[in-house]
Amino acid sequence: MRSQSPLFRSACGLASAPLLAAGLLADATLSPATAAPDAQPAPTITVDAAKTGAPMAPEIYSQFIEHLGRCIYGGIWAEMLEDRKFYFPVTADYHPYRKLEDTPYPVVGASPWQIIGAPDTVAMSADKPFVGKHSPVVQPGSGIRQLDLGLTEGNEYPGYIWLKSAGPGTATVEISLVWGEGDTARQRLRIEEIGGEYAKREFRFKAGATTDKASIEIRVSGAPVAVGTASLMPADNVEGMRADSLALLKDLQAPIYRWPGGNFVSGYDWRDGIGDRDRRPPRTNPAWTGVEHNDFGMHEFIRFCRILQTEPWITVNTGFGDAHSAADQLQYCNGPADSLWGGRRASNGSAAPFAVRYWGIGNEMWGKWQLGHMQLEHYVIKQNWVVDKMREVDPNIICIASGDMGNGWSAGLLKGCSDHMHFIAEHFYCQEKPDLAEHMRQIPDRIRQKAEFHRKARTEIPQLNGKDIRIAMTEWNYWYGPHAFGELGTRYFMKDALGIAAGLHEFARQSDIVGSAFYAQTVNVIGAIKASRRNAALETTGLVLKLYRKQFGRIPATTVTTGSIDAQAMWSDDRKKLTIAVTNPALTPVEVPLAVGGAKLKGTGTRWEIACDDPMAFNDPDASPDKIRITESALTAPTGKLALKPCSVTLFSFDVE
Repeated sequence: MRSQSPLFRSACGLASAPLLAAGLLADATLSPATAAPDAQPAPTITVDAAKTGAPMAPEIYSQFIEHLGRCIYGGIWAEMLEDRKFYFPVTADYHPYRKLEDTPYPVVGASPWQIIGAPDTVAMSADKPFVGKHSPVVQPGSGIRQLDLGLTEGNEYPGYIWLKSAGPGTATVEISLVWGEGDTARQRLRIEEIGGEYAKREFRFKAGATTDKASIEIRVSGAPVAVGTASLMPADNVEGMRADSLALLKDLQAPIYRWPGGNFVSGYDWRDGIGDRDRRPPRTNPAWTGVEHNDFGMHEFIRFCRILQTEPWITVNTGFGDAHSAADQLQYCNGPADSLWGGRRASNGSAAPFAVRYWGIGNEMWGKWQLGHMQLEHYVIKQNWVVDKMREVDPNIICIASGDMGNGWSAGLLKGCSDHMHFIAEHFYCQEKPDLAEHMRQIPDRIRQKAEFHRKARTEIPQLNGKDIRIAMTEWNYWYGPHAFGELGTRYFMKDALGIAAGLHEFARQSDIVGSAFYAQTVNVIGAIKASRRNAALETTGLVLKLYRKQFGRIPATTVTTGSIDAQAMWSDDRKKLTIAVTNPALTPVEVPLAVGGAKLKGTGTRWEIACDDPMAFNDPDASPDKIRITESALTAPTGKLALKPCSVTLFSFDVE
């Protein structure tokens, strides 16, 4: 028998899983999952509804986004053009992709702009560039194009381009959206009267076909033209964000979003992400690959959170950054308009402070892969220094330290920084297991391991006396498999849904010590949502997060199971519903005997189910309808048994007398 409640905890020891957050995991070869061994005892569920644990924090359903792969650019942000600010020089050697070249979403490692015409007709000029180090100058009779754009027939695509004349004569620019061969498979627009200073010229196209192989062409005639920057987005974008991704993000109802990293933050200068978006400097991504456009910066993140009606969490750079920069960043967000950095915020369009409450102090500074990594005893000094300077600006912020239980780091921070944190972060990722039940159990086992470590720390570390520093599980997920959606864009399968559901059960069991959790990384990059060039869909794991957020309940009741299933009972806040959530890792249907004490169930209720007898089934954004969905049906009078489909996640919500 395995105890699975806040009041009946297992004390088994668990081996530490590899620290995959280092970004060192190689692509794994996927293998079909197998059913649980026959030696498992028969499954049963026993609930004592009168015995309850601490309410599970809604913040368990929070999310994490990082400037990595296609999470923001290509996932949340609607910009269709790569390297729109010409960070890479446009050259005759057109070889844009330097990683994942043979996949649908390769990584740009050189200019994605191809010269149309003779190789010497486009040159990069460093003389008063529009943005960054240089801007392309295109000679008459030549041009540049970008390939591999995704269009949907009938949809409109507005855009703009900054242009100036770069020589004598009258310059004309023709911009074309191309979706096939021949003159009938393109739309042309002419821009005339181009002056000697950069000016923004807008355009709008309507696609004549559906394709992921469209292109945009910029051709020059009459006189040379300097191109400052360009943009192209779907017309349904919401303040620059993808409408399809936003709709799914709203379904998740995440209470907090953590940003901008992740490893990215340790080399990020937040000042690069404010001001005129077109004039923000392009950079290389400091932690991962590709170009960081700085299009999605502070103001865009705050608008993202406001649109989703969620709380922003900003992580400050304690890698290459320092305490003064963090304090300035806080003042930019929360300071009054008459303060130095609050005034900058106001001049950038936001007179009212952002009132950001949650501040992460660094990311994984315990890892040798982290920019600015240092020894624990040095980082304790930096953690306290950064928080002290930030509290001088706003003493009411909630600070989260970046811990790791596996190497003494969490214990060191708790001993040296307990007066400089409200929560301590932990991360974990799990790989693939061939046995379906073992694959599922990894997630709850890791959560329990973290909780037991911190519960024990409270009894052994004197500095924690009288303090309630809870865990913020700021990254948790599976991480394995090919990068099907760009860098770290791994798919998730039905078998992964089982583990995420069981993880939510475990968060309920550990509700006294885990204060929040952040699924990593929301869109494309090991994410609950996958977005192609034209469409977006919830992964199996996203379906679980959506369902549990709305239907799981908040107050854990003592739940004991046997067999390979994982189950947890939860009361609603008003105690009118008792929901029993169950995962079945078997490849056969199961009827599970149910015994409930401490509550009298009515003969009414609702059943929600996510199921597929193929554990490797997945949803694809370009395939409709979704293969895996949430189904809902009415419950009849309880019979003492719960019917579970093979490889399923099922919630039984019973009305209670």
